[in-house]
Amino acid sequence: MASRIVATGRATPQTCISNHDLARRMATSDEWVRSRTGIAQRYVMASGESLVDLAAEASRTALSRAGIKPAEIDAIVVGTISSDYGFPSFGCQLQHRLGIDTIPAFDVAAACSGFVYAVSVADASIRAGDWRRVLVIGADALSTMVDWNDRATAVLFGDGAGAAVMVGEPGPRGVLGSLLRSSGQYWDLLAVRNRGVQTTIDGEARRQSDDAIKMKGPELFKLAVKSMADVTLQVAQRAGVRLEDLELIVPHQANLRIINAVAQRLGLPPEKVFTNVDRYGNTSAASVPLALDEALESNRIRSNDLIMLNACGGGLTWGANLLRW
Repeated sequence: MASRIVATGRATPQTCISNHDLARRMATSDEWVRSRTGIAQRYVMASGESLVDLAAEASRTALSRAGIKPAEIDAIVVGTISSDYGFPSFGCQLQHRLGIDTIPAFDVAAACSGFVYAVSVADASIRAGDWRRVLVIGADALSTMVDWNDRATAVLFGDGAGAAVMVGEPGPRGVLGSLLRSSGQYWDLLAVRNRGVQTTIDGEARRQSDDAIKMKGPELFKLAVKSMADVTLQVAQRAGVRLEDLELIVPHQANLRIINAVAQRLGLPPEKVFTNVDRYGNTSAASVPLALDEALESNRIRSNDLIMLNACGGGLTWGANLLRW
């Protein structure tokens, strides 16, 4: 029994912040941000908005497209580091919001690699015969964790949620392979201390600098490029697939320079790499499912195409999923 993604959905907050908007708040400019990151705008949480609500919206879209009712789902796996609570899990909160009861619902904390990790977990359990229909989510709100006076990080992050419905079915389509990796020695390259309360861009409260996201950009850039390229090649080799046979790579949308460097390292042309980082920024675990949903919507993915998902995030974590659509 294999597992296959049969439908996707996405949701973002209502507030869209352009680089020009940020330039009125801090010492930056549209040219400075675009030249270093490729980002032009991002959607951020505002006071009164809930990331669980966004995840529920994305989930309902994916379930509707799959023709599956929430009550027919066997499990919920959420890639996130953005729950409002230490416990219960974001997965349990989402389960309640969707009106589902008793099925397992839990979080996978792998930062920006969260969705790739969650797909691998769901695939393994489907193959083992434990579940038949799984709702897999990537949802994060890293804009609530930044110091808005630190332009090195504040310009990068956006918020959102992406969902995928995975089902077990026989045949050659579906997840052909996954590989997950982590290296805790690099934990301090991208980290945030226990968050306490969220601090939205329009909120009166402001996060203390010591409690905001800390990032060592140059070191992280090099490791992200190497790890994403290496894990992509390893997954393809394990599955007996040549990189040139991939129709599309849907990578974590951290930074356009990282994405381009990964493609160059793999010898892949730009047209085989999907990007939307210019419109969303780095949405952490939501990044890959948001991009996957847009790629499907724009007809960049067709039946039987070989698709690679890959990501790298804080931990350091990284991983990839190879799919035959």
